[in-house]
Amino acid sequence: MSTKSKNFFALSLLFIQPIFMASNLVVARGGVEYIPPISLAFWRWTLVFLILLPFTYLSLKKSYKIMKKEYKKLFFLGATGCGVCGAFPFLAGQTTTVTNMGIIYTSSPIFIILISSIFFNEKIILIKVIGLTSCLIGVFAIIIKGDVYLLINLNFTIGDLWMLAAAIGWALYSIYLFYWETKLEIFQRFTLIAFFGAVSLLPFYIGEEIFFERTVFNSDFFMWVIFAAISPGIIAFTLYTMAQKKLGASLTGFTLYIFTIYGAIYGYFLFEEKLENYHLIGTVLVFLGIYLAKKKNVKKI
Repeated sequence: MSTKSKNFFALSLLFIQPIFMASNLVVARGGVEYIPPISLAFWRWTLVFLILLPFTYLSLKKSYKIMKKEYKKLFFLGATGCGVCGAFPFLAGQTTTVTNMGIIYTSSPIFIILISSIFFNEKIILIKVIGLTSCLIGVFAIIIKGDVYLLINLNFTIGDLWMLAAAIGWALYSIYLFYWETKLEIFQRFTLIAFFGAVSLLPFYIGEEIFFERTVFNSDFFMWVIFAAISPGIIAFTLYTMAQKKLGASLTGFTLYIFTIYGAIYGYFLFEEKLENYHLIGTVLVFLGIYLAKKKNVKKI
């Protein structure tokens, strides 16, 4: 494959990956009606681990020494990417609005850029800041439906704090996934991240079962867990890792803005939500921001 083709494929992941990542909104809106939030997150990542294990078991067995050396890093990635980002959005949805969740979660790329700059000396260039600003304006245009009074009148709740923690968790996951070197292959690493993600959720899942709400293992449970494991789970996380290897943590973080656009599309087709002119304006601004942010990155691939 030529360099030009590799560049095109890498950049196309920015637009393909959020299709699957945004399907998590479908789970958050539909699945939590049937499954308690932490239970849904726990069983989702347990299933991801069980699906991947038969394909990676033999290679992981040969890589035991590598796993022993990297297990602390793998636990951190599992706890942030699957634990925090797996359960917190579902918890947030119980006490806050989709509007608030969208605004707060789009702060994650800002945290990615700032943390990368402070701890990993990644340069913040002006054109990336302009691209980031364009994306933020585009997302806000979609979220507030082109009416600035909606932004002024937003009410924030405890669920917003859950969502802010999820945004920071995703930033930490994204940064360390990129900067921590590993000798494991993508699916080997992802299998272990899913395992440690489930492990990090286990005590909270047990607490939820005992003190809050019991899980009902019926057909709805299996349908939502399987969907959550495959689409926003295996497919989305794998494509995100591939994009990071090519584009870096900061640029790949911009997938969250496209994620918001796809969320609006899912809302239109699945939940009969309307698409308005502000959706088009916001989409144009987001794509412009992605274009500006990636200009200095393509040459480094």
